[in-house]
Amino acid sequence: MTEQNADATPIERANNFPWPPVLLIVLIAAASLATRVWPLPWPGMNDSPAHWIGIGFGVAGVALIVWSIRTLTKNGTTFNPAGTSSALVTSGPFARFRNPIYIGDVLVLLGTAEITKSVWFVGAALIFAILVTILQIIPEERHLERQFGDAYIEYKARSRRWI
Repeated sequence: MTEQNADATPIERANNFPWPPVLLIVLIAAASLATRVWPLPWPGMNDSPAHWIGIGFGVAGVALIVWSIRTLTKNGTTFNPAGTSSALVTSGPFARFRNPIYIGDVLVLLGTAEITKSVWFVGAALIFAILVTILQIIPEERHLERQFGDAYIEYKARSRRWI
């Protein structure tokens, strides 16, 4: 389902800076550097099922990101976090979650933690979730509420921000 903005005049963007991809790149670089400079022991199990579950997190994350971007594109709105939404998309992965791309980013970081056996990527996933909520999601929710009014408030009531 897609709700178009009834008013033809665009409302200002949620953000003027693309926080999510920048945070993701910086945290991947920081976790990679920390893994090399100060490696910490991996507390997880080193068995095959645990490994495949970790890989599954990463694969699920990539799939969720791709599905989300395709859904937004198909509905004629932007997936650019610094862009202005032209449609309220409530179908596909957005039927259950308001932020499936950011959930996918966290899953990719957790999958990377398993692949690299680096606790630093688990920390990066937690820091990403906190910072993207503060810097992107909260302003984005305000933007969508201004842009789509009651339709967004109703959507917010029936979908989750995270999991």
